[in-house]
Amino acid sequence: MKNHKNRPLIPAIAPLLNASHTLMKWQMGALLPLGLALSTVTMAAEPVSKTPATEGKELTLPTVKVKASREKTPNVTKGYQAKSNSTAVKTDTALIDLPQSITVITQELIKDQNMQSIADTTRYVPGVGTAQGEGNRDNPIFRGNSSNSDMYVDGIRDDVQYFRDLYNIERVDVLKGPNAMVFGRGGSGGLINRATKQANWSNAREMNFQLGSFDKYRLTGDFDQAINDNVAVRLTSMWENSRSYRDGFDAGRWGVNPTLTWQPSEQTKVSLGYEHYDDKRTADRGISSFGGRPVNTDVSTFFGDPERSPTSATVDSFKAVLDHDFGGGVSVRNSSRYASYDKFYQNIFPGAVNAAGNQVAISAYNDANQRENLFNQTDLTFSLNTGPLKHKFLTGMEFGRQENDNFRNTGYFTNVGANATSVNVSLADPRYRGAVAFRQSATDANNHGVTTIKAGYVQDQIDLTEHWKAIMGVRFDRFEVDFTNNRNGQNFTTNDNLVSPRGGLIYKPFDNFSLYSNYSIAYVPRAGDQLASLTLTNAALKPEEFRNYEVGAKWDIRPDLSATLALYQLDRLNALATDPNNPALSFLVDGQRTRGIELGLSGNITDAWKVMGGYAFQNGEITKSISSTALAGATLAQVPEHTFSLWNRYDITQQWGVGLGSIYRSKIFAATDNLVTLPGFLRFDAAVYFKATKNIQLQVNVENLFDKKYYANAHNNTNITPGSPIAVNAGISVKF
Repeated sequence: MKNHKNRPLIPAIAPLLNASHTLMKWQMGALLPLGLALSTVTMAAEPVSKTPATEGKELTLPTVKVKASREKTPNVTKGYQAKSNSTAVKTDTALIDLPQSITVITQELIKDQNMQSIADTTRYVPGVGTAQGEGNRDNPIFRGNSSNSDMYVDGIRDDVQYFRDLYNIERVDVLKGPNAMVFGRGGSGGLINRATKQANWSNAREMNFQLGSFDKYRLTGDFDQAINDNVAVRLTSMWENSRSYRDGFDAGRWGVNPTLTWQPSEQTKVSLGYEHYDDKRTADRGISSFGGRPVNTDVSTFFGDPERSPTSATVDSFKAVLDHDFGGGVSVRNSSRYASYDKFYQNIFPGAVNAAGNQVAISAYNDANQRENLFNQTDLTFSLNTGPLKHKFLTGMEFGRQENDNFRNTGYFTNVGANATSVNVSLADPRYRGAVAFRQSATDANNHGVTTIKAGYVQDQIDLTEHWKAIMGVRFDRFEVDFTNNRNGQNFTTNDNLVSPRGGLIYKPFDNFSLYSNYSIAYVPRAGDQLASLTLTNAALKPEEFRNYEVGAKWDIRPDLSATLALYQLDRLNALATDPNNPALSFLVDGQRTRGIELGLSGNITDAWKVMGGYAFQNGEITKSISSTALAGATLAQVPEHTFSLWNRYDITQQWGVGLGSIYRSKIFAATDNLVTLPGFLRFDAAVYFKATKNIQLQVNVENLFDKKYYANAHNNTNITPGSPIAVNAGISVKF
C-alpha cells in the first residue's frame, strides 16, 4: 500500500505544473495568431490642424488620467435566484436558454439555511435525495440513481468517497439528467459541482463563529485582499468540532484554501489555488429493521461500536487556471487539477434482527483507499455567423490519469470463534463490546488500478431564428484501465470508446419564457464509480448506458423570480443481471426506468420575501429482473413518489428577518427488495436573523422545529438513519 499522508506537496504537483505549462504553451502558440488577427483594430489618428499662432510651436495636449480596475467575478446571482450558469455547457449562458433542469444553490441561500454539507444542499432540490452512504461519504440520489462519484469542483472531477464541506464554496450547481457530453463518464442521473471562492479584488473580510446543539463548535474565515491592480489573494478556512444526537458519535474537521489571481492584462487571467482538507468522524450506519419497518428504539441508540468505527479523509489539491480573451468572441481556458486523497473507514455495524425480535447480528470490516487524480482541460470558444444563423462554438479536450489503491479487511469476532464474521447481541442493548480482529479474507479487495482518460468534445449553441435556439454536442472518451488484483495476482486491461451525444431545442415566444426538449446519453464503465469493480467476469462487458428524454419550461415571472417545469424519462441499459437458475452466470438487461415531473421556484416574491423550493413526482421501477433482490416490477430504493420543499425568508425590517422551511417526503423502500419501508414525514425548519450593525449579524437556525420523529435515509434494510430531533444552531458573523 502506498501512503500519501506524508508525501511532500511540491514533488507531487510537479507533473501538474509541467503538464499545464506544456499544454498552455502549445494552446497559446496555436491560437495566438488567430486571436491577434481577430482582435486587431486599426485606428487612424485624425491630424491636428495648425493655425498661424501654433505654426512651428510644440503642442501640449491636456493630461488625461486613466484608472484601470481588475475584473471581478461576474455577478450571476441575486438573492436565491441565479440568472446564468457556465457549468452545464462551459459557456456563460442564461438559465432560461439552457435545455436542461438545473438548480443553483446561491451563496445567500447557503448562508440563510446554514448549509455545511452536500446533503444540506439537496434538501430543496426537486428530484434529488441523499442516501446514508454507510456513514462515511456523500451519497446523492439523482432521479433514482444512487451515486458516490458524480462530484465536481470548478468543473473538474472530485470523485473519491468522503464528506465535503462548503466553507470555501461560492455556489453549488445541481445538474439533472446525464451530462457526459461535458463531463465524460458517469453523471448517469445528474451531478453536483461546487464552485469555489476566488480572489477577486473585493477586499472582503468575514469571520463566523457558530455554537449548536450536541456540543457543536464551528469557526470559518474568509479574507480577500487586493495586493495591487494586477494581483489579489484570498484565504478561506474552517475548523469544526461536534457531537451528535447519536450516542458515541463525534466529528472533527478543518480546511484551508488559499487562492491567488493574477491579471497581467485585461485579456489574460491566471488563477492558482491549493486546499488542504481533513475530516475525521464516526462511521454511523444507523439502526436495523424488524417486521418491515425500522426497529422501535430511541433515535440515539448506536448499533455496533462507535469507538471502533472511525472514518477519516485527507485531501490535498492544487489547481491552475489560465483564461485568455483574444477578442472578437474568441477565448481559451486551460484548467488543471491535481488531488491526492487518503480515505479510511472501519465500522462495526448492524445486520438483520432475528425472528424473535430480540437479537441483532453485528458485522465488521475496514477499508483503505488512496487515489491520485490529475486532470487537464482545454476549452476554446468562438462565435461565428453563417447566413442568418448565429453560432457559439465550444471545442475542447481533456486528459486525465487516476491511480487507485484499495484494500479491505474483514472483521472476525474472536470471542465466539476464530472465523466468526458476525455475532448476535441483544436488541435492547445493541452495543458490541467484545473482541474483534481485522484481517483479509479470501474475497476482500486488494487492488491497484491506473485509469487514463483521453477525450475530445465539440458543441454548438445556435440562434436559429428570433425565437428558436438549439444546443448540439458530442464527446468521445477513450477510457482505459490497467487493473491488478494483488490478492490473486490477476492482471488485465480494459478499454472503452464512449460516444456521448446531447441535443437540445429551445423555443422562446417571449424573452422571459422558454420551452425546451433535451436528449442525452451517459455511460458508467465496468470499473464502477470507484474504479475498483473490475473482475475477469465483467471486464469484457459493455458499459452501463443511461438515456434521458426531457421536456420542460422556464419562466422568469419577474426579473428576480423564476419558475421551472421538467418532465423526463431516464432509462438504465446494460445492467448486469444474475441468472436465477445459475448464479454463476450473468447477462445484461435494460433493467431500470425512472419517470418524473419536477417543479422549481426561486427568487423574490416581494422585495422583502425570498423563496426557494420545489415539488417532484418520481416513478422509479425495475423493468427486468436483475437479481433475486431486484425483481421486475419492484420500486427503486429510496425513491419517494412525492417530495415537496419550500424555504421562505421574510425581512420584517432592515434589522430583523425570519425564515421558515417545510420538507415533505412520502414513504420510501430501504432496498430494491421492497421489504422494509421508511414512513413518509413532514418536517419544519426555522431561522431568525438580526443585523446588529452594518458589519455584525446574528443568526439562529432551528432544524426540525416541532421535534418530529422520522427516518432520514438508509443504506439497505438493516442500515437506517433516524432523523435528528430538534437542533438549534446560533452564529455571529463579523465583517471588517
